[in-house]
Amino acid sequence: MQVTEVANEGLKRAYTVVVPAGDIAAERQKRLAELGRDLRLPGFRPGKVPAKVVAQRYGQAVMGEVLEQSVNKATDQVVTDRGLRPALQPKIELVNFAPEADLEFKVELEVLPEIPMPDFAGIAVERLKAEASEEQVEKALETIASRNRKLEDIAEEKAAEKGEILVCDFVGRLDPAEGEAGEGEAFPGGTANDMPVEVDGPGFIPGFTEQLTGMRPGETREVKVTFPEEYGSKALAGKRATFAVTAKGLKRSVMPPVDEELAKSLGFETLDALKEAVRGSLAQEYDNLSRLRLKRALLDALAERASFPVPEGMIESEFAQIWQRVEADMKAGTLDEDDKGKDEEALKAEYRGIAERRIRLGLLLSEIGRTNNISVSGDELARAMRQEASRYPGQEQQVMEFFRKNPQAADNLRSPIFEEKVVDFMLELAQVTERQVSPEDLAAPAAA
Repeated sequence: MQVTEVANEGLKRAYTVVVPAGDIAAERQKRLAELGRDLRLPGFRPGKVPAKVVAQRYGQAVMGEVLEQSVNKATDQVVTDRGLRPALQPKIELVNFAPEADLEFKVELEVLPEIPMPDFAGIAVERLKAEASEEQVEKALETIASRNRKLEDIAEEKAAEKGEILVCDFVGRLDPAEGEAGEGEAFPGGTANDMPVEVDGPGFIPGFTEQLTGMRPGETREVKVTFPEEYGSKALAGKRATFAVTAKGLKRSVMPPVDEELAKSLGFETLDALKEAVRGSLAQEYDNLSRLRLKRALLDALAERASFPVPEGMIESEFAQIWQRVEADMKAGTLDEDDKGKDEEALKAEYRGIAERRIRLGLLLSEIGRTNNISVSGDELARAMRQEASRYPGQEQQVMEFFRKNPQAADNLRSPIFEEKVVDFMLELAQVTERQVSPEDLAAPAAA
């Protein structure tokens, strides 16, 4: 095999590779012989099919297989012999192959850069700490009580007011096209019985609940609405519809007091036990926010120290994924406020910069882990798989089986574990100071 380097610029490498025709022919004959030993054809005893017949029937298919294997084997040898670390799968271009001629092809690839290790001891970051106040605990308890509201019948005969609950049946039909007579067509999801609806409240098609104000039990009313253009169902988006609504009862939502009874209804022995659980939940929330901010500060410090080149192919791949989401947000009208008003070229430049930062930090974290023998153990991965499976009650076994049959899915769980372990390693070496702040100060930057 002859290998000639034709490009060596930055991280880009290119080689022409020539595999002698004799090697190709020998491998082809070997494969045909292996095939002939097990081949069964009418008129011939098993394994006794003449080589000429085997070649006539399967020679072309075997040649294609041999070519593919020869290219892959030669490419692997080029990479191994030169100690290359490809950033992405090498690109192969077949230059020349004819019967009884040498195989010639071109290999193009980008290699991973040399990544210098930063001075971790020179990195200074701040860990913010916050504690839940009694006022915040009480506010959280009120939120819990609000989520456990109960509906009580309104005995008096009265018209429904904003915030009250109207129990009703309704049937929705799309309005007929202009010029068409008759009743419109009912649509899936547009019919319900004994449905509690908050009068002038959220959760329904815009304009629906507002028109229920003033209804009384026993009354029937037509409610006309227009589905939003960005409605989830394309069949309904932008369409007009009429609902025949019949009120059957009127209720009010009553928030229970924060007391021992509420605590016991939630599975706690006492109200104090519920408060401790809430305080612990808030502490976990603040710890997570603190970790998020600390990690962000650490990655920012690393980004300032990382000045090595990044393979263009990796940047383009990452940017393509980011831009696909940006385009989807544009079509849905959900683009970030900061991005609205920017032209496409400005957005592309900005997000390409984000893609480059992500790749550079990813390569740096990977190299830090590799050089310091940081890895994810089988037990850690299994624990993450069980945790993911627990998110699907009743389907845990199916989820675990899915991971066993799809190693790629399991690897998606491995990456964040690896990243967190590398971050922990760096924090052990960096200068980390602590500062007490209010929960509001802790949360505000994270929200931003």
